[in-house]
Amino acid sequence: MKKPLNLVGPEVRKFRDRKGWTQEVLAGKLQLQGWDVSRVSVAKLEARLRWVSDCELLFLAKALGVSLPDLFPPNLDLKKVGPQFR
Repeated sequence: MKKPLNLVGPEVRKFRDRKGWTQEVLAGKLQLQGWDVSRVSVAKLEARLRWVSDCELLFLAKALGVSLPDLFPPNLDLKKVGPQFR
């Protein structure tokens, strides 16, 4: 399995699913905010196959109605996370 490129993908999927939104709907809401993103890009983000910038995190949090820390897995152990992103 490839190394994951982000930590937030599963949380984004969780919040999107809770709202009953498809990836297409989330992409549309992000586009309305000014981020030119496709459904495919959202799918890759959720699957942790693409890197996520700090600006993109802001768009995601706003569109999903959550705070930035909510986008990260709970009880995150940074000592275990660090090596996988080297």
